[in-house]
Amino acid sequence: MDEKGSAPDPDAGYSLPAWTYSDPEFFAVEARRIFRPSWQIVAHDSDLPAPGDFHVLDYLGESIIVIRGDDGEARAFTNVCRHRGARLVDGPSGRTRKLVCPYHAWTYGLDGCLTGLPMAGSYGSLDRSRHGLVPIDIENFHGFLFVRLQDDGGPSVAQMMAPYVDEIAPYRFSELRALGRVTLRPRAVNWKNIGDNYSDGLHIAVAHPGLKRLMGDGYGVEASPYADKMWGPILDRPSANLSERAYQHFLPAIPYLPPDRQRLWTYFKLWPNFAFDIYPDQVDFMQWLPVSPTQTLIREISYALPDNRREMKAARYLNWRINRQVNAEDTALVARVQAGMASDSFTVGPLSEQEVALRHFCARMRAIIPQARQHRAPAPGWSHIA
Repeated sequence: MDEKGSAPDPDAGYSLPAWTYSDPEFFAVEARRIFRPSWQIVAHDSDLPAPGDFHVLDYLGESIIVIRGDDGEARAFTNVCRHRGARLVDGPSGRTRKLVCPYHAWTYGLDGCLTGLPMAGSYGSLDRSRHGLVPIDIENFHGFLFVRLQDDGGPSVAQMMAPYVDEIAPYRFSELRALGRVTLRPRAVNWKNIGDNYSDGLHIAVAHPGLKRLMGDGYGVEASPYADKMWGPILDRPSANLSERAYQHFLPAIPYLPPDRQRLWTYFKLWPNFAFDIYPDQVDFMQWLPVSPTQTLIREISYALPDNRREMKAARYLNWRINRQVNAEDTALVARVQAGMASDSFTVGPLSEQEVALRHFCARMRAIIPQARQHRAPAPGWSHIA
């Protein structure tokens, strides 16, 4: 019995079964039970500086537009005209004075209200107030804008990050500004493999020699109810690698960070598919959006506080060079795992007691989709009777 008087979970020390990383029916259940109720990041508040500025996020067959209203509020709507369902705007971002459907010119204000209706008299007593754009839940977490398709009573982003809110406070998230544009990286793997790899601390010393040189044995991992935390201090001992050694040399003192965070890299992975990478010199978000059972789109962008020091510019460039190599290594690793999972010989794998984040993630997945306890895929149609 555990401390609550319950029998120990026989699956607690094991990974999710391989079939859940490629099965179309399992993927469809994930879409309904995990992703529709989950918060997804769209942009930073500063990315929409003026009324009419908008950003679009496409995932799971939905298109969500986040747009700044004339009153300064950022709102979210489905990017769908209420007349015939046509997509309203194209592209990842833009600016507009109003939203005009390119099909029949139904027109909406920046607050989503239906303001223009060609041949209005032909629609009888149509109540325009009932045909505005469909609103979507939006949350501003310290300047970052998140949306969710469905409210299932789950926690807000603020509640998920509550254990760490004091820790991130010095980084002044709300004052950050984009360093570039969002990059999109398609990967031929299941979304869970990317998240598993992100929270896996055991592979750092084996597969990321650069991080090992920078952090030594200082990499740590912990899990809270809805967020994993990983961290590693940058050593003073010069790396043998030129880019890493230059980053150690050029990284300047950061006046708004406490001493223990001046040379610390910290990562937070939030349920189910999003992470903040927090460095002394910049902050970025990484989001892995499921496309199919074996296709995922990584969405990423960096932000920082204004700092024109030459040393800071050098540090940010070197950070990019270092992490470009880390990303290349991780890309090869997750592809290797996805390929290996296709073998009929592999079902589940044992998890070390140190793999606390992976154990926690697997337990949550099994709680939401109990069929994830089955080491082999159940007969087709299981989701309709579950």
